[in-house]
Amino acid sequence: MSTYDIAIIGGGIIGASTAFELAAEKLRVIVLDRREPGREASWAAAGMLSPAPDSPRDLPLAPFAVQSLRLYPQFVAAIEESAGKATGYARDGAIEVFFSTEAGSERDARLRELRQLGIAAEAISADTAREMAGATGAEVHAALFLPHEGTVEPRLLIDALLAAARNRGVEVRGSCEVSKLARDGDRCTGVVAAGEKISAAHVILAAGCFSSQVASEPSLSGLAPTRPVRGQMLALRPKTGGAGLQRVVRSQRGYLVPRKDGRIVAGSTLEEAGFEKQVTAAGVAKILAATLEMCPELADAELVEMWAGLRPGTPDDLPILGPANVAGLWIATGHYRNGILLAPATAKLFREFITGSNVSFDVRPFSPSRFAGRELWAAQTAT
Repeated sequence: MSTYDIAIIGGGIIGASTAFELAAEKLRVIVLDRREPGREASWAAAGMLSPAPDSPRDLPLAPFAVQSLRLYPQFVAAIEESAGKATGYARDGAIEVFFSTEAGSERDARLRELRQLGIAAEAISADTAREMAGATGAEVHAALFLPHEGTVEPRLLIDALLAAARNRGVEVRGSCEVSKLARDGDRCTGVVAAGEKISAAHVILAAGCFSSQVASEPSLSGLAPTRPVRGQMLALRPKTGGAGLQRVVRSQRGYLVPRKDGRIVAGSTLEEAGFEKQVTAAGVAKILAATLEMCPELADAELVEMWAGLRPGTPDDLPILGPANVAGLWIATGHYRNGILLAPATAKLFREFITGSNVSFDVRPFSPSRFAGRELWAAQTAT
């Protein structure tokens, strides 16, 4: 039987970043992934780093998201230094565009909302948006510029992060599905993975949309009620001399994220399709319609890649972060559309939890207790 200080279930951006952070404390950490680490939702993401809420349901998340965005420069610097690999991080800001005849009023209401949340934004004209973005459509009537937002290339980031974690001594195992949580009375003592018992003082469940399958035993019912939410994505390559975006452009219907290699990533859909990950004609049509509304010049762009990922949704679409009702078990899942953005803050949070440091974020709104019907927060220091 192998023994570790920390066993992390899930090798995506949340599991890997948490492992990287905890390894800095000289803890023995193992990451266990059911397939190839980093190739699920993290691999499929667009890489926008935006704390701006997409809907009223996201409002409780904004303070945590703002803090995580502030951590990003040092987060990627540490990863790149350890791994010797680039992450594609850039901080060029983003442009949010509005189309309707009431575009000015919609823009101003959005501006007030963002400023109340402490998110920097400024109103700009449609012409200024066109100039700053490099290309936007004539139907854009008003816009906002969010100067602090950034982007990262998720595939580069997750590869660099896994390498950086290994360089800090983290053991990463792929094709190693956790079939059971090991228990000794009311304490979680490790996991059973690929038929092997792995002992750990702390187990962190960070398996994305698969978390509910791991925490399926009755005593854990309701702690990690994740579900898959499919998101389809496209990558376009403009013709030589065609539309070249300088920064992220987004609307209520979709978004465009430029890559350093000249491609433009376009997304996305939100679909309750179970664990089916295929790309569909309807999904592609929806994304292309939003793309051409924002930037008609992309009509002649080459469609170079299509893919889909499964985001980890929860009943309220907010993450699940904190101690379970079983000593030694922690939940770090349900990041939905914000896993890439929230990775630095989540990793820092769990480093503070595990080491007994003062917790620097108020994440009580994301406690597992809100689904389990029990107050678990007082147990955080007891584990």
